[in-house]
Amino acid sequence: MALTVFFVIMTVAAYLLSRYLYFRYNNPLINIVLLSAAAIIAILVLAKIPYQAYVPAKDIMTFLLGPATVALAVPLYRNRHLLKQYGIAIFMGVGIGTLISMATVMFITRAGGLTREIIVSIIPKSSTIPIAVDVAQLAGGNSALAVAFVVATGTFGSVIGLTLLSWFKIYDPVARGLAMGTVSHGQGTAMALLEGEKQGSMAGVAMSLAGVFTSVLAPILIACFVD
Repeated sequence: MALTVFFVIMTVAAYLLSRYLYFRYNNPLINIVLLSAAAIIAILVLAKIPYQAYVPAKDIMTFLLGPATVALAVPLYRNRHLLKQYGIAIFMGVGIGTLISMATVMFITRAGGLTREIIVSIIPKSSTIPIAVDVAQLAGGNSALAVAFVVATGTFGSVIGLTLLSWFKIYDPVARGLAMGTVSHGQGTAMALLEGEKQGSMAGVAMSLAGVFTSVLAPILIACFVD
């Protein structure tokens, strides 16, 4: 029990340090999730602590993801006027963005000659892990690969997403939040929320809608272009 408490404290400390560095230097390469995970892995490896010893602490923090996700309703409620103002644009934008994301990676992997299992597993990469795993498994993909692709997409998007939007001079908080939530799911939403409440609330909406669109559109794309 004491070791579990220590690991929870260690993880929170790694997060707080990474968050401080992110705001202190404002560098996209200082990604909070990536840096925190790297620090925890380094500590476990250097101290020769097996991952199984860390699992109880991981399970506690994973359980807290549920309440944290529900808590996204708070900034969304505060910015509910944006849903009324941009409702149709949000729905269409997230739908088109989700479709383009899946179609692009599907055609690239097909052109690269990858196996059907890999193609099917990577198509739902921009949705959350539970949705991506279910879509991949139902279509004959590999759940482990699906998880890996989702994590990689979220990490990559959270690292360069906001910077890329700034390069293209996209500064509107609604647009930035929707883009991050559509492409980079939970990790993108977390980074958007750090930038601002409007960005975070819109990213949360986009993440939810993207999951719905992925569940509906991914099987259609696979049936039409992969099978």
